[in-house]
Amino acid sequence: MPEMPEVETVRRGLVSQIKGCKITSVEIRYQNLITGDVSQFIDIVTGTTIEDIGRLAKFLLIHLDNGYTIISHLRMEGKYRVSSDPAMIDKHSHAIFTLDNGQKLIYNDVRKFGRMQLWRTADLAENKSIAKLGPEPLSDEFTFDNLKPRIMRHRKDIKTVLLDQSVMSGLGNIYVDEVLWNAMIHPETPANHMSDEDIKNIMKYSDEEMRMGIAEGGSTVRSYLDSTGHSGHMQDFLHAYGKEGTPCARCGTNIEKIKVGGRGTHFCPHCQVVK
Repeated sequence: MPEMPEVETVRRGLVSQIKGCKITSVEIRYQNLITGDVSQFIDIVTGTTIEDIGRLAKFLLIHLDNGYTIISHLRMEGKYRVSSDPAMIDKHSHAIFTLDNGQKLIYNDVRKFGRMQLWRTADLAENKSIAKLGPEPLSDEFTFDNLKPRIMRHRKDIKTVLLDQSVMSGLGNIYVDEVLWNAMIHPETPANHMSDEDIKNIMKYSDEEMRMGIAEGGSTVRSYLDSTGHSGHMQDFLHAYGKEGTPCARCGTNIEKIKVGGRGTHFCPHCQVVK
């Protein structure tokens, strides 16, 4: 699933490719992609100009000049491509936005999990999905005083808690594994067992992983590509995720993979011990 660095990379690519373009027509080939009335979505979007592309956590925000924003969540394998090549449109292309520069903004999603929703730009904070988001790394709201009570109220394992987007947002399975490896915290440690130092380390490494992930264009461990069709490079710098059976870069013990909260979880059994 694209996480904060991947979605930010997509955002930056789209800004350079489609900002300022007018949408001359909209084709929705998979009706369930749209949350709400599909015909209304098409009517409101057609003829508008893309003012900017924003992002909140894992949500892309396509701001239109008529006061509406397309809230787009890529989920597992959603991706955008901008192209004038008809061959780029295939059976997995579920939304096609024709632009006035001869290009098409194509939303492709093999698994059909992604969603788009129209919302008034001025009222974005009231959207149910956005309103529940916790603070994201690298933001002014990502402070110790804000994050500590969100973590400490939970008795569940810290891995599951950090994946909860209402606790802190933007991180998914890949980067939570990396943060916990860096912080030397076992993923099954109860969240309310975190010390102040643990929480500060979670914050420190969340910021570092997000900053580095964005700089490297995200992680391509399955199918992620940016809007220009390029892979990211962050996977070359991962220490835990996907490294099961290989030596820990810190101590040499083999990385293990277990299930935590139903999610595949990678950790070092020597460096990361349950408290």
